[in-house]
Amino acid sequence: MSRKKARDNAFKCIYELEFGNEDLDKILDYCYSENEDKPSEIEYIEMVVRGVKENLKEIDEVILSKLKNWSLDRIAKIDLAILRLAIYEIVYLDDIPKKVSANEAVELAKIYGNNDSSNFVNGVIAAVIGSKEDEDGATKENI
Repeated sequence: MSRKKARDNAFKCIYELEFGNEDLDKILDYCYSENEDKPSEIEYIEMVVRGVKENLKEIDEVILSKLKNWSLDRIAKIDLAILRLAIYEIVYLDDIPKKVSANEAVELAKIYGNNDSSNFVNGVIAAVIGSKEDEDGATKENI
């Protein structure tokens, strides 16, 4: 399995969390048993799924900061899970290029979302990346 497939599995676990299943270990165990994940992929899946859950409030604030007059309830659950995964990678993981996270999120939206999902996901993530680059640039200039 590749990182692409591991990301797909992580997305599915994050999506499952949206339905009130708080037993993260059970979700992850099911994901691993259904897929022949390698140790490095299991490590990635567990890291991002736990990371999303632990940082959910901050991640959702980032999403909402890029939307005008929207609430999380207006976002399709699939799109929300994709955004949460991508934003976690962009904000918290420096070893994954931001463009890779963005491209993979758009691909997930094309596969699992509706006709508008890929454009919506792309727009939100582009705004997040733009803000992150502005923050990083400002930080570097101040040092």
